[in-house]
Amino acid sequence: MTRSPIVAGMFYDARSDSLLADVSNCFLSPLGPGELPACPEDRMGRVVGLVCPHAGYVYSGPAAAWSYKALGDDGLPDVAVLIGPNHSGVGAAVSVADHDEWATPLGVMKVDRETAMAVVTKSAYAQFDTLAHSREHSIEVQLPFLQFLEQRGGRTSIVPIALKWFRPEDAKVLAKDLGSAIAGAVAGRSAVVIASTDFTHYESAESARSKDSKALERISALDADGLIDVVDADSISMCGVMCAAVAIQACRELGATRCEKLAYYTSGDVTGDMGEVVGYGAAAMLR
Repeated sequence: MTRSPIVAGMFYDARSDSLLADVSNCFLSPLGPGELPACPEDRMGRVVGLVCPHAGYVYSGPAAAWSYKALGDDGLPDVAVLIGPNHSGVGAAVSVADHDEWATPLGVMKVDRETAMAVVTKSAYAQFDTLAHSREHSIEVQLPFLQFLEQRGGRTSIVPIALKWFRPEDAKVLAKDLGSAIAGAVAGRSAVVIASTDFTHYESAESARSKDSKALERISALDADGLIDVVDADSISMCGVMCAAVAIQACRELGATRCEKLAYYTSGDVTGDMGEVVGYGAAAMLR
């Protein structure tokens, strides 16, 4: 079963040649890292996890490029576990994609069914589901970046997981359960865990930067519970807080000892409108 793209032509270009050019421009953007990733043949394995945004590429693409530059310079892993928020609210609460492959204008990426099954088996919450992924963009927009890296060297398979919102006390339990399940499923393998999230939504740039700095501080400290707490206490409209918390838990168990904030800006830095912005951040969890 193939999961077809749903936001091609909206969040990113539906034409393969233009899409490749757009992804390249995200890396070279003044808001991006300014150069393309090296993509060595042999993976170093320092990068255990990433935090990446998921808006339209014109807005968040350069921030995402910072994360994928870090991954590309480290070398592509065999498998990428992608965790994104379920914005639509349909489907299972913790939905592991029940597909064989996901398609974009750049081709298809194989789902690692063995790893997906291991996550479902090891987690008390995860279950196979396609409905949650049927309208969701937060994972799909990551794939062209991975495919761009593949064209520069390497090959990776994916395990897409969509999460609904949980209350803070339940989110902490979920983060430990699912994070441990993911870590167990990829233990001993060449893998990366990617959390898809945007930060503050539709507040002033000043407010967004103030709030998001607190969330990024907890991410940088690899503090999953602290992240959940500060997002709740400060009413930070970070859509993928649970995705980041799960990734932190998994990456700590996989040997991550630090997290490097790579970039942060808001949509106002793109449009010039600082009145109502969305925050975009990038980070890499490292061993």
